[in-house]
Amino acid sequence: MRAAVLGLGEAGRMYARDLAAAGWQVAAFDPGDVPTPDGILRALTAAAAVQDAEFVLALSGAKAAVAVAVSVAGRLAPAACYADLNSSGPELKRAVADALAADDARVADVAVLAPVPRGGAATPLAASGPGAAAVARYLTPLGATVEVLDAPVGAAAERKLLRSVFMKGLAAVMLECMAAATAAGHGGWLRDQVADELSQAGPWLIDRLLDGSRQHAVRRIEEMQAAIEELSALGTPTDVSRAALAWLTRLADAHPPDPSKADQAQTDPAQPEPVPEARS
Repeated sequence: MRAAVLGLGEAGRMYARDLAAAGWQVAAFDPGDVPTPDGILRALTAAAAVQDAEFVLALSGAKAAVAVAVSVAGRLAPAACYADLNSSGPELKRAVADALAADDARVADVAVLAPVPRGGAATPLAASGPGAAAVARYLTPLGATVEVLDAPVGAAAERKLLRSVFMKGLAAVMLECMAAATAAGHGGWLRDQVADELSQAGPWLIDRLLDGSRQHAVRRIEEMQAAIEELSALGTPTDVSRAALAWLTRLADAHPPDPSKADQAQTDPAQPEPVPEARS
C-alpha cells in the first residue's frame, strides 16, 4: 500500500509516521525546511510524491489547499483517494474537488475532530464525498473512528466549522480567564476549578449552560458587568467577557423575566442544582 502525505507540519508528520509504522510505503512533500519522519521518502515535488499512491492525505494548510490540488492534477493514480484534511470551509473543499475533477480520483472532504498530537492517525474524523468510505477503510485499522457522511464534498467541512466555534471559543475563554487569574495571583486555583468542571462535563452540563443562560440572563448580566470591571482593573483583555455579556443581553431581551415570579429567589447560586448521580 502506497500513501502520500502533502504537508509535513505537526499533523502531517504524525500521519506519515503512523502510516509507515502500519506498513504503508509513504512518500511526502513539503516545500518548507521541516523534518522528515524516519522511514518516509521525501519527494522533490507534490506530483512526485503522489506517484502510484493509493491514498493521498493533503495537510498543506487551507491557503495552499487548492494550489496543491492543482499541482497534482493529472498525476494521481487511477481510483486514488485524495483526502483533504485541511481546516477550511465547504466552498474551498469544493474548489479542491473541482481542481481534481478530470482525474479518476475519489476526493474526500475530511474533518479532523480532535487534536492530532493526542491521537496521531487514530484521531477521530468525519468524511464526506466520493472518497469518504476509502478514508474509513484505510484509517480504521490504525485506530481512527471515521464517521462516513452520505453527503457531498463540503459537508464534513461544515460540521468541522461548527465544532470550531466551540473549540476555538473555549480556547479564547481559557486565554482570557487565565490571563486575569494569573494577574490576580490565582492562576493555579482557577486552572483546578476549570479542570474539575470539565472532567465532569457531559450532556447535563450542556443543558445547564444553555437553559441556565436563558433562565438567568438578567441576573447574569450584572455578574458579567462586574467581571468586566474586575478584568479591566487587572489590565487584562475582556473580549470574551464582553461577548458573553452581549449574549446574555440578547437572551434577556428575547426572554424578559416573568413579573409573576418576582417574589422568587433573586440569587443565581454559584453551584447549580444538586448534581445527578451520573456525575458522581
